[in-house]
Amino acid sequence: MVWAIIGIIAGIIIGLSATYTIPIEYVKYTAVILVGLLDSIFGAIKAEVSKEEYNQTIFLTGLIFNIILAIGITLLGERLGLDLYLAVTVVFTFRIFSNLGIMRRALIDILNKKKK
Repeated sequence: MVWAIIGIIAGIIIGLSATYTIPIEYVKYTAVILVGLLDSIFGAIKAEVSKEEYNQTIFLTGLIFNIILAIGITLLGERLGLDLYLAVTVVFTFRIFSNLGIMRRALIDILNKKKK
């Protein structure tokens, strides 16, 4: 878990210091990929914190499936002339906030047990 946090912090620092810009054609795809990645990461953290069974295979397959599905829906929206990437973003964001709520409750339970 510590290595994951170190990796996330290092990635953020490297990303903020990089001067690469994403071409405008790929901005929608990049957005849904990032939100899909965050959804999978927060889901894995939730499984770790809330004492659910964390399985690396489930994490990796879920991550790949989320990204492929998000790109597919975004591509379909592009072909149909619809902004379906917004729907993908809303769903992933809802799942992220749901996972954060579960993590918060689990951490509060852990802190309350330590006080007793």
